Amino acid sequence: MIAIQTDGKILFSNPAASEHAATLVNQLLAFSRRQVMNPQELELNTIIAEHLKMLRRVIGEDIQLNFFPGDDLYPLCADRGMIEQVLMNLCMNARNAMSDGGKIIVEIDNLNADKDFCSIHSLTAPGKYILISISDTGCGINNETLKHIFEPFFSTRHDEGGTGLGLTTVYGIVKQHNGMINAYSEPGKGSIFKVYLPVFEKSINGKEEPADNISARGGTETILFAEDNENICGFSRKILENAGYTVFTAKDGLEAVTLFEEDPERIDIVILDVVMPKMGGYKAKKLMRAICPDIPVLFSSGYSKKAIFKNTDNSEEGMPLLVKPYTRTTLLCAIRKALQDPC
Repeated sequence: MIAIQTDGKILFSNPAASEHAATLVNQLLAFSRRQVMNPQELELNTIIAEHLKMLRRVIGEDIQLNFFPGDDLYPLCADRGMIEQVLMNLCMNARNAMSDGGKIIVEIDNLNADKDFCSIHSLTAPGKYILISISDTGCGINNETLKHIFEPFFSTRHDEGGTGLGLTTVYGIVKQHNGMINAYSEPGKGSIFKVYLPVFEKSINGKEEPADNISARGGTETILFAEDNENICGFSRKILENAGYTVFTAKDGLEAVTLFEEDPERIDIVILDVVMPKMGGYKAKKLMRAICPDIPVLFSSGYSKKAIFKNTDNSEEGMPLLVKPYTRTTLLCAIRKALQDPC
C-alpha cells in the first residue's frame, strides 16, 4: 500500500502493492490501446516455440502443452512483447480451467478472409491474416460468461486472486494490432480462443501472395445443414444458395435427423455441427447412416482439428471437418470433395 500526503510526500510504501498497481495500470492501458508499440517483422513460429519453453515450466507438469507451427506463414509485423503477453495470458487462462490436469494446444495458420467472412466474424477488412488458436481440455465456459469474458474486471476467480484483467489485456493488445479475438466453448468440452492478426502489405517484401481460390464452384445438390448458431447458419446458407445448392437447415441434431427421415432420398450431403443442443453431430450421423449408409457427411466445429476428437469416438477421427470460422472457398471446396467431385 502507498499513502500520500496532500503535499505529495510518500508516508510509506509496500513494494508488492506498488508492483501490483503498476501491473494493473499496464493492463488497463493495453485494454484502452494506449500502450506504446514497437512493431517489427516477426518469425512467429520461432518466437512462439521459444516462449512456450518458458511457459511449460510455469503451467506445471500435469498440463501437456503441444505446439503445431504453421507452414509457409505470412510475415507478421507486430510488437513481439505484446504477442508474447497474449500467448502467456491465454495459456495461463487455459491452465486455470484444468485443475486436474489436461492439454493445451497452440496452433498457427494463414487465413485469407473475404468480405463475407469479415462481415460475420467482425474482422476489420478483407485480406490476409495470421490465425493463432489456443485450445484446452478444461471445464469449458457457459454462454452467459462468454458474453463478458473480455470486459474489464470481469472474473470468475476473484476468490483466488484474479483481477479480471488477463483477457481484457489480450483483447486490448489484439485490437491495438487491428486484429480480432473470439472464443468458442461448450461446458465440459474445453475452450478455444482464436486470435486474428492482419498481415500488413508492407511486411510481405515482394513475396508472392497465395490467391484465394475464388473459382471454387458450387453445384445443384441438396444439402441438409445443421447448426445452432443463427449467424453462422444464415451466413452459410446464403453462400450455399448463391452457389446453386438447395439447402434445408436445422438448429440441432434431433431436428436434422427428423428432416432426414422425412425423405432421405432428397438429401445429397449432410453438414453437422459437432456440438448442438438435444443431439450432437456424431449421434445424428450414426442415425442417418443407419438409414442411408452411403450419405456423405461433413462435420463442423469451432474447436480445432487437433482438439476436436479428445472426447469422441476415435473412429470419427478420419471424418472431414470444417473448422469454424471458415471461408466461402473452404466451405464450397469441402462439399465438392465430400461428394468426390473436387473443385
